Amino acid sequence: MRFGVRDRRALRHLAQGHIGLIAEDYVEGRLEIEARPRDLMRVAQALLGSDPVDGEAAGLRAVLDQARKALWEHAAHRRSRDAAQIQHHYDASDDVYHLWLDPRQVYSCAYFAEPWMGLAQAQETKLEHVVRTLRLEPGERFLDVGAGWGGLLLWAAEHYGVDATGITLSRNQHAHVNRLIDEEGLRGRVRMLLQDYRDVDEASAFDKVASIGMCEHVGRPNLPVYFGKIRRLLRPGGLVLNHGITAASTSRHRGSDDMGDFIEKYIFPGGQPAHLSVVLDALRRGGLEPLGVESLRPHYARTLWHWSDTLEDKLDAARRILGDGAEKVIRAYRLYLAGCVMGFEQGWISVFQTLGAHADGVVEVDAEPSKLRGAQSDYPFQRSYIYRPHAGVETARAPLPSTQDMTAT
Repeated sequence: MRFGVRDRRALRHLAQGHIGLIAEDYVEGRLEIEARPRDLMRVAQALLGSDPVDGEAAGLRAVLDQARKALWEHAAHRRSRDAAQIQHHYDASDDVYHLWLDPRQVYSCAYFAEPWMGLAQAQETKLEHVVRTLRLEPGERFLDVGAGWGGLLLWAAEHYGVDATGITLSRNQHAHVNRLIDEEGLRGRVRMLLQDYRDVDEASAFDKVASIGMCEHVGRPNLPVYFGKIRRLLRPGGLVLNHGITAASTSRHRGSDDMGDFIEKYIFPGGQPAHLSVVLDALRRGGLEPLGVESLRPHYARTLWHWSDTLEDKLDAARRILGDGAEKVIRAYRLYLAGCVMGFEQGWISVFQTLGAHADGVVEVDAEPSKLRGAQSDYPFQRSYIYRPHAGVETARAPLPSTQDMTAT
């Protein structure tokens, strides 16, 4: 590993251990680093010295920091800014993402149900885990909010026979998924819309809703609005699965401030992961009942190492695809992927799947002896159904998950 300093500011940041500013120095060329990300993260952890989530600001500084964050949170998620922020991240180049994602281009945490799984199989296992947790059945209306490159949307339609709708603000993703829908002969049963979640038509209710990697983009002040919209889109008794990155602290929601600023500037403008308690409170304030929570934190660390290692092996191809300005983008992503690994491995950030329901208010269940009195939704209040063989349109190819059940809240 070798370091080369081209600007005195980089020396100061190194001495002070400001990891986000060091990352910015590297991206901007003020600091040269020759190292594999796995080696670099060991040095970064030593520079941090302690958990960046610890050590809150005090007194007047704390008040000013909270005020600044509150103003930023409210300003960062106007409709026009949301669209621009999503397109900044996802519309840079599909070809670059294709270099390091799995063949289905699932850009969220995989599910390593067995230690021997590779990334592609673990991503299919995650898709299967989601649809089983939601108890998808043939003919149901299914909505995927923030559907990405269509992995879950198409999996649900192909294997479970649902009528599936996906939405995105990414023009590239919208075009990509619509091509796949036509290629796979699913037009009429599957659709992908270029649409803000606030504009989804509420006239016809959905049976099930998935929100994978979406709530981080909504903004903390908007979370109750977001979940309220999902409630209005769900039929009474329907289920929603929210899968999202969460902060380790209720106050310092972006981890270390300067690393959060780095991610905001170079990777995810407008990203606002909230603590799990904030998400659960917002879910309830939106009118949904939380039913169960599962942490996938080490799964995401392993997913990110797959992405990071694959990108490292294809840096020359990424440079050819990106052309002018490629080096700055590549440097930012190399640090972002490896830095997120460190965050998930150390527990500085996490990711949770939370199952919720739009309660139907029906307490009496005399006509349905198999249903628990007071259930008020499709949820059976036990998880054995996830592990039984699926009797839908086609048994999914992914092996059944074998990790522990979600812990009911």
